[in-house]
Amino acid sequence: MSKQAKRQQQQQQVDEEEEEETGGPVLVGQLEGNGITQADIKKLMDGGFNTVESILYSPRKALLAIKGISEAKADKILAEASKLVCLGFTTATEYHESRADLIHVSTGSKELDKLLGGGMETGAITEMFGEFRTGKTQLCHTLCVCCQLPVSQGGGEGKAMYIDTEGTFRPERCRAIAQRYNLDPDEVLDNIAYARAYNSDHQCQLLVQASAMMCESRYALLIVDSATALYRTDYSGRGELSARQMSLARFLRSLARLADEFGIAVVITNQVVAQVDGAAMFGSDPKKPIGGHIMAHASTTRLYMRKGRAEQRICKVYDSPCLPEAEATFGIYEDGIGDCKD
Repeated sequence: MSKQAKRQQQQQQVDEEEEEETGGPVLVGQLEGNGITQADIKKLMDGGFNTVESILYSPRKALLAIKGISEAKADKILAEASKLVCLGFTTATEYHESRADLIHVSTGSKELDKLLGGGMETGAITEMFGEFRTGKTQLCHTLCVCCQLPVSQGGGEGKAMYIDTEGTFRPERCRAIAQRYNLDPDEVLDNIAYARAYNSDHQCQLLVQASAMMCESRYALLIVDSATALYRTDYSGRGELSARQMSLARFLRSLARLADEFGIAVVITNQVVAQVDGAAMFGSDPKKPIGGHIMAHASTTRLYMRKGRAEQRICKVYDSPCLPEAEATFGIYEDGIGDCKD
């Protein structure tokens, strides 16, 4: 290969890298200058603001809560951030075109993918709720592998992040699922960032670390299994109900911010509670998801999981802005989630 051809190839690689960089979030370091110093950038990053989008998505009082950021400095930061990222109006046509390129992460089951319009939607929160042994955690394990596949195979070409609150994550399950897709099990496990959350405050702190990690590497999926387990034990009784709901709302808002900033698919699992009031006597199913209206409004798509015969499980679209209310049957096997076998 001649020197000129090598130069052209190198220049093409640089252009492709620049295109990829422009497609992602704007790093907070680009605010430096015009009265914003490197020390201010460091304070913002220590406060959990790693991108310009995260600054604009947060209220002004969140900036003022950072030690060393005055009101004048906060106004200056917001003014400079708004110059780099436009959050104004756009036409529905432009928004429709942007959604046409939306990536869906395959669940491993063609029937389930068909129900969800292609798989788990990126840039949104998908909630799965149901009682124990309905396949929620098994589906999370399969998604951790599928998100690493090429887009042409139903993947997201990115890493996975798993926040475990119940201690149910098993790497050996991911190894078995990786062999199904002819992937290197060791590489698959290296591309899954795992953290165990021990209380609700720790669960929120992990999202700050997650934001910093997503700035350094391409992630396609964030799983929280389960999002509500620790809140059920850290807060008890009606006296702490208001505090629990406010803390849960902040956690869910942080998840939504990560989905908007980095375009990742956020998948959370939720537990259920049995209704013991009189209304349960007349209803066909006495179980309902916990978290109340705050959880219901925060989730983009809600999926109700229930048991079927043997290894079969049934998934129903409980709430969605665009999917019809329908059901799909899938199975849990050694190599992960798949279509039911006759």
